[in-house]
Amino acid sequence: MSLSKVKHIVLVLSGKGGVGKSSVTTQLALSLSLAGHSVGVLDVDLTGPSIPRMFAIEDAKVTQAPGGWLPIIVHEADPSAGIGSLRVMSLGFLLPRRGDAVVWRGPKKTAMVRQFLSDVFWDELDYLLIDTPPGTSDEHISLAETLLQKARLDQLAGAVVVTTPQAVATADVRKELNFCAKTGIRVLGVVENMCGFVCPNCSECTNIFMSGGGEVMASDFGVRFLGRVPIDPQFLVLIETGKRPRYPKGTAVNGQDISTPSQEQNGVDETKDAALLVHKYPACSLAPIFKTITADVISAVQVIA
Repeated sequence: MSLSKVKHIVLVLSGKGGVGKSSVTTQLALSLSLAGHSVGVLDVDLTGPSIPRMFAIEDAKVTQAPGGWLPIIVHEADPSAGIGSLRVMSLGFLLPRRGDAVVWRGPKKTAMVRQFLSDVFWDELDYLLIDTPPGTSDEHISLAETLLQKARLDQLAGAVVVTTPQAVATADVRKELNFCAKTGIRVLGVVENMCGFVCPNCSECTNIFMSGGGEVMASDFGVRFLGRVPIDPQFLVLIETGKRPRYPKGTAVNGQDISTPSQEQNGVDETKDAALLVHKYPACSLAPIFKTITADVISAVQVIA
């Protein structure tokens, strides 16, 4: 099995679509890499593979190896800077065009998930994050069965469950927590995403989708609450254009001032900033939030191990 060199496997789950699983997966991967860990991301959202776009590597081509595929390199390790390597595999790399629809029945989806778990040749990884589609259907069942049957007991660390604060979202995500309980997958914690909006033009962070629903749900199920993550348009700009995040004076998120120093706001041609995503991400308001979330995930994994 191609997972033999992976130390810890972490699923990113949600019973609800549109809650930002791919965004959470991307930022967990970047935060783990910034903490010095070697990271892989496996995108098994077969009908909506977003991970290639999140890492700005949509044009990358997968290399065929005898018996399988080599994952795409996002960046290599930089021991001098304390940064770990990051590699990605997604069905998005195998489609002729980004807009192509994947119209598959359940058995073909199941076979593809199993192939991804067996035929991708990962190097030594501290963490493999698996970005999943919404719901608890064919892909989830195949994923859970294959991992529980073939992965070592110490490999499958558990799942990070993502929700948004509204009751309509947590009602669906509760089903995912029940799915984890029924399949024997440990829940490492719950992330409440889209909790607040960081205005790009002023210093306000406003709760436009309410707040607290994810924390209440985590408490009801007796699992760890990992934290709240606001919507930050600067993160979207970073992903879509590669521009380093900039914030007006006085901008504060979770009580922390994240405004950009004035000397960094002037005289910079951001279109020519060739720095890697992992080097730009720490300037984002979400980076310190995910640094804490990632530390809690690592702590939960180590307790289980």
